[in-house]
Amino acid sequence: MAKMAASMIESGEDAFRKIFKFYKRRNPPPDFSDVIDFTKAIPCEKIVPAKLDTTAVSDVEAARVGLQPVRDWKAFGLQGYPGFIFISNPFLRGSQRFWVRQCLKTYPQKPNICNLDMHMSPSDTQDIWGNSVHGLSMSPRKREPKTLLERLRWVTLGYHYNWDTKTYSASNYTPFPADLHLLSVHLAAACGFPGFISEAGILNYYRSDSSLGIHVDESELDHTQPLLSLSFGQSAIFLLGGTCRQDPPTAMYMNSGDVMVMSGQSRLLYHAVPRILPPPQGPTALETEGCGLASSMQDGAVVELVSEEDWTLCSRYIQSSRVNVTVRQVLRQGQSFPEAPSSLQRTDADQATGYHEEAADRDSGKRKRSNSDSADTVQT
Repeated sequence: MAKMAASMIESGEDAFRKIFKFYKRRNPPPDFSDVIDFTKAIPCEKIVPAKLDTTAVSDVEAARVGLQPVRDWKAFGLQGYPGFIFISNPFLRGSQRFWVRQCLKTYPQKPNICNLDMHMSPSDTQDIWGNSVHGLSMSPRKREPKTLLERLRWVTLGYHYNWDTKTYSASNYTPFPADLHLLSVHLAAACGFPGFISEAGILNYYRSDSSLGIHVDESELDHTQPLLSLSFGQSAIFLLGGTCRQDPPTAMYMNSGDVMVMSGQSRLLYHAVPRILPPPQGPTALETEGCGLASSMQDGAVVELVSEEDWTLCSRYIQSSRVNVTVRQVLRQGQSFPEAPSSLQRTDADQATGYHEEAADRDSGKRKRSNSDSADTVQT
């Protein structure tokens, strides 16, 4: 992989784009031997231990949101990527079930906004979960069309991201979920950001053939606070690059329960997800952990047991899908939105049309059709 990246740079080609295409390729399948797997990572020249604040979150506070004690987290950084922290599944056994249920059943509901709202009436998207229960209970071969849940591609929370202008605004806001806020606050505090405020969230729903185009998350007005990313379900290849597209990215697996924190210099680096795939270590923790949560639940816990009825449907969904949750702080404390957001002026040509694969494919003359039900693109 290093040789391939070097040849791209020498030829003046876009190294990030070439490596993206390499991992997205289906036939012949790519070689995954250079992809970092943090489940079996040991400190080396590339992978370094990440220092966490083990006093920032008590064991009781961590358990309330389904997290292990901070001292037990396996956290890593990467040489050359200051501010990047990868936490390998810090969740208590059984607690991922709750967060998956929230992502599928609770967060897509009104007043939150999703891609289906773009071409369906509010009454049709009022209860996405309820309208999908019957379909998900059937064999995929016996049901057409897809359920609303299977057509879901993104949901926005808090300050709702405007995909056309690439901005947030004070007028487009609904209360941020209290449970997800508390989880995010504890994750951020343990990573050295005790003042983090969860103000916006974007949930991306990936199918097996989905991908996320090359982009930088720069629309938030405050870049001093981290971007938190949580994964549930199937695994993904995540590419983390540099400040320009000529910088060859580092490839790593994101498995169910993994958390990434992009802060400092890594906050504004190019990144992408070229591929969704089964976990390299076998079945996901979600599929093998069972319930196992009751013994670790605390009084006043945010995480609660998921009914077998709900979990049967969740489990069926994630057998071939991945959910990613990114949480962001949009404003500095005391800051307000400008009347004419400067972020309307985009400087990157690839971001002018959004974070779609079709934008990056213009050079080949193969512009893909863009619509909210597309299975091969996801926005962030």
